[in-house]
Amino acid sequence: MPVSYPVRPRRHTRHRLTAGLAAVLLAAGSVTGCSGEDGPEQAVDAFLAGWRSGDLHSVGFVEPTGGRVPAAEVTKQLKELAGALSATAPTLERTGDITTAGDVTTARVRLTWPLPGGTRWAYENPVRLKRGGEDQWQVVWEPTVVHEKLTAGDRFALRREAAPRAAVLDAAGNPIVAPRPVVRVQVAPGEVTDVPGLVRRLDAAFKAIRPALSPPVDLTDLPKRLKDADPNARVEVVTLREEAYRQIKPRIYDLPGTRFDSAQLQLAPTREFARALLGSVDPAQADDLKAHPDRYARDDLVGHGGVQGRYDERLRGVPGITVITERTTPAGTAEPTGTELFRSDPKAGQPVRTTLDVATQNAADAALRGQTRRSALVAVRVSDGTVLAAANGPGAAGENLAFTAQVPPGSTFKMVSALGLLDRGAVTPQAMVNCPKTAVVDGRTFKNSDNFELGAVPFATDFAKSCNTAFVSLAPKLGPDGLAQAGRALGLEAGWDLGVDAFTGKVSANGSTTEQAAAAIGQGTTLVSPLAMAGATAAVARGKWEQPTLLLDPAPAKPAPAGAALKAESVAALKAMMRGVVTSGSGSALADVPGEPVHGKTGTAEYDNNPAHTHAWFVGWQGDVAFAVFVEQGGAGSKVAAPIAERFLRGLPR
Repeated sequence: MPVSYPVRPRRHTRHRLTAGLAAVLLAAGSVTGCSGEDGPEQAVDAFLAGWRSGDLHSVGFVEPTGGRVPAAEVTKQLKELAGALSATAPTLERTGDITTAGDVTTARVRLTWPLPGGTRWAYENPVRLKRGGEDQWQVVWEPTVVHEKLTAGDRFALRREAAPRAAVLDAAGNPIVAPRPVVRVQVAPGEVTDVPGLVRRLDAAFKAIRPALSPPVDLTDLPKRLKDADPNARVEVVTLREEAYRQIKPRIYDLPGTRFDSAQLQLAPTREFARALLGSVDPAQADDLKAHPDRYARDDLVGHGGVQGRYDERLRGVPGITVITERTTPAGTAEPTGTELFRSDPKAGQPVRTTLDVATQNAADAALRGQTRRSALVAVRVSDGTVLAAANGPGAAGENLAFTAQVPPGSTFKMVSALGLLDRGAVTPQAMVNCPKTAVVDGRTFKNSDNFELGAVPFATDFAKSCNTAFVSLAPKLGPDGLAQAGRALGLEAGWDLGVDAFTGKVSANGSTTEQAAAAIGQGTTLVSPLAMAGATAAVARGKWEQPTLLLDPAPAKPAPAGAALKAESVAALKAMMRGVVTSGSGSALADVPGEPVHGKTGTAEYDNNPAHTHAWFVGWQGDVAFAVFVEQGGAGSKVAAPIAERFLRGLPR
């Protein structure tokens, strides 16, 4: 049964109090309570401890009128009064002095409730104790113990106001996602006489939109939804960007039952605009609510993936929280009482500013458009290392291969091998290096694409024509780790702090002679990402490596330091050879691109033991724009990746 706490026994003295002192005590009316271990302090502390733990059996309770209250009833009422806050007990702390007047003692308690979004609500409240029989201290139980404005039947409730979500900005400081016109395509069920015919015509129209919608509009369940809907209702079919709707308006506008509503939604310039890098913003999903019930509420906007997911907390801001009281009506519904206990206004999110250039990103997305295999294109400004574009295909969804792919670079890595050889003085562009059909290293046969052979030709020609066997023969001159040293001079394997996930490469080192030969042509255990290769290419064009930059605000805390200047003679020779790839080598598809000279290197990278299974690559630069193109299982770089690079460069503003 509940235990009440005895009042400390009064001690008698042999000496009488003087009349004056007695008068002073009587005039005071109340005194500060003692702090002995069996006094009211102990009773208050036991109550607070029991409130925290949910176990109040050691505390005695009485009503204001004196009747006893079972501890179990108090436990029940505490939970009911807490209402929307009942899942987590408040932090409870006795503050100040306890005052006593007659048989009633009053303590002050500070309560701190955790609210959604990290907000905390703190206030002080009085707790009264009454001296009962046998000088026992008991807590006077009443709703005001929880909050002075609570009455019987009340409970805490929350009103939540979402904060304005901030934008992800482009390099110019403009929101990438902004209000853009859309058209909602709907169907009135009562006006449709031929449902299968309507579905066929809508499906054909949606499939005619260019660029193709990804994912495509799925109308499989439309007949059932039309059948189940109220005849006078409107069934949502799809929301289209206005430019997509205009393409098919003549085909669907007059179809029986179709309806069209114009609106505006927060959208990127295009459906695929840097989608894998930026991520998406969607209504809170079941997984979000389950994982973070204190952070998100239904209908909240939540960033998923990419920059939107990584910086969701910054972008979404802090929601406004209002604590009110409510009670249950006779009809069983909750009804606010009109009492507001606490308010925290929403705090708008902070934007994230990127280095993305809209025109360059649009050109990159357009270059990959129509590509059916997974692919990526990264563009980096040569002069300062800023990431101008990061496109991934096909379509708008998918992994950010541009930054995170870990794949062999194939012959694009001859750019790195050539730099290492030139730095060591092992070869010059004019040196004659034989290019046979095949080369054998420790029993392993290496061959050229399509089994071509050049014979003894200048090293610059071997490079332009991408002769594997010539580089295999030169591999020993790089030494066990010469290739890795050249790669690191171009930023590969460095500890980048980009603000988002990125793979910076892994270069083969200290391998067998066979592994060294394979690594010299971008095979073996060497792995890179398109971003890593774009950064390395920009370093050649610049003459010095600098870490690519994606985020301007918030700026990454620990970007990698810039590399040392590359050897001027080596860089000059390599630049000339990369120009030769375009003018007279495997990258001739870009020879007539307007503007400044294009430099580049093709790549065809085997990714398993079947030589026919290859990724397609092209890396290069024109003017101040360096880039890397990658197509997974794309085949030959000269036939697949180089034409994509050409489309990209032609799509840039002049």
